[in-house]
Amino acid sequence: MTLDTRKKNILMAIVQDYIATAEPVGSRTIARKYKLGVSSATIRNEMADLEEMGYIEQPHTSAGRVPSDQGYRYYVDHLMQREEFSSEEAKLILNGYLTKKQEVGDVLRSTGQLLSQITNYAGVVMTTCYGKGRFKHIQLVHMGERQSMVVVVTDAGAVYHRIIDIPENIDAADLDTISLVLNHKLQGKTIENIRLTLIKEIYFELAKQKHILNMAMDVVQEGLSLETGEKIYLGSIFNILNQPEFHNIEKVKILLSLLENEQELANIMADVFREEGVTVRIGEEMVDGRMRDYSLVVGTYRMEGKPVGSVGLLGPTRMDYARAFAVVEYMTDNLSLVMERLMRWRGK
Repeated sequence: MTLDTRKKNILMAIVQDYIATAEPVGSRTIARKYKLGVSSATIRNEMADLEEMGYIEQPHTSAGRVPSDQGYRYYVDHLMQREEFSSEEAKLILNGYLTKKQEVGDVLRSTGQLLSQITNYAGVVMTTCYGKGRFKHIQLVHMGERQSMVVVVTDAGAVYHRIIDIPENIDAADLDTISLVLNHKLQGKTIENIRLTLIKEIYFELAKQKHILNMAMDVVQEGLSLETGEKIYLGSIFNILNQPEFHNIEKVKILLSLLENEQELANIMADVFREEGVTVRIGEEMVDGRMRDYSLVVGTYRMEGKPVGSVGLLGPTRMDYARAFAVVEYMTDNLSLVMERLMRWRGK
């Protein structure tokens, strides 16, 4: 239903004030704080209309009003103003990534922690495997201190990696040679059609690097054998408990039970996976009925244009949507860049 300008301004004032204070909002508060140019009596009449239309609710008799899920949805879709990141916050995020650049798992874990740290909501990162695929690319990256990272990518977008120990006499040039031969020989192959004759050819060409080749081939086999599934990386759950909503112990129990169940979290994140841009699910829009007191702001990160996972913020329906939207958008864009750079990175 279309709202006139006055109702839009009053609804926006109610949403913004309730987000900031967690206290029901009355007409006098709006008249005093938001300078809308109308009397408290006029605001009360407009609030009565908004309540009848389903945009706001009265939690207690004689109390002020709070936004309904419908009211939050209208705010997010029509009233919310875009928020920009400060240079200090951007620096904090980039520094967080720079200190966790060697392992894919570390990068994703760091993303979840940064999300929680910046917003005081629960940061959730999901990475997805698409089932068994064809070999697309392998890269052996010299990590120094007699270690290498082996990264295997399938045509379905799954990324599998492992740190392995290497002999002291193996250098970056040897690793590049192994990568070159394996990429040439295995391109487009599935685990089922890597024949013994092909394996013999590979070992013949790389006889001098046989020890590390054994481990690299193990990673290839594991990467090509991945079944469909998701892995969840969760930021600090203690941050979200600072929100006033979680002074209720029953809500805390429900939240903790959900956050401890990786599959349930994956189902919630997968509901919006592959959608373009940043998506907001509010209260009763959540796929799990127990989540009607929560909202999720989530975006998809990509590698080479393909969606490979999601970055999300889980918080109460009274979450700062403009803030959460800006954070998720920034983190998603940067995680895509960091993950692609990680694939090309050479340790020194």
